[in-house]
Amino acid sequence: MPRLKVLTFPDPRLRKVAVPVTKFDKSLEIVTSNMLETMYAEEGIGLAATQVDIHERIIVMDLSEERNDPKIFINPEFKILNDKSLLSFTEGCLSVPGITEEITRPDNIHLVWQDLKGEKHEAEPSGLLTVCIQHEIDHLEGKLMVDYLSPLKRDRIRKKASK
Repeated sequence: MPRLKVLTFPDPRLRKVAVPVTKFDKSLEIVTSNMLETMYAEEGIGLAATQVDIHERIIVMDLSEERNDPKIFINPEFKILNDKSLLSFTEGCLSVPGITEEITRPDNIHLVWQDLKGEKHEAEPSGLLTVCIQHEIDHLEGKLMVDYLSPLKRDRIRKKASK
């Protein structure tokens, strides 16, 4: 399966908002398989379709140490259950290589998504899974981790990335 090219900041295609997946067929399986292969090759733990210039609401991730527990989320959406319960985590991003920053996000969310067959699922994830879900859904909304930083820091990263 081919590895996909990961777009890097400040590529304007990273700002496109993804559209919902409507076809649950073999091509969706191929896309998610290619995304997983790309994520593993890039040594990431999550990848949104937007990052590989596919503008559909698709996320893949694997948080296991063994790298053998892939998860696929189609059309994921979340609601914050408690905006006072926060989790700070040092985040990195395949689209912003070499940069890690501490970002604070809600720790209590309700997640709804579909699987490769279109069946709906719900969960209330916590910890690293919650952070990753929100980070990757941000990508689907055209938002990047640098958007959580001060304008000065964001500009420094943009200049470094443009070189």
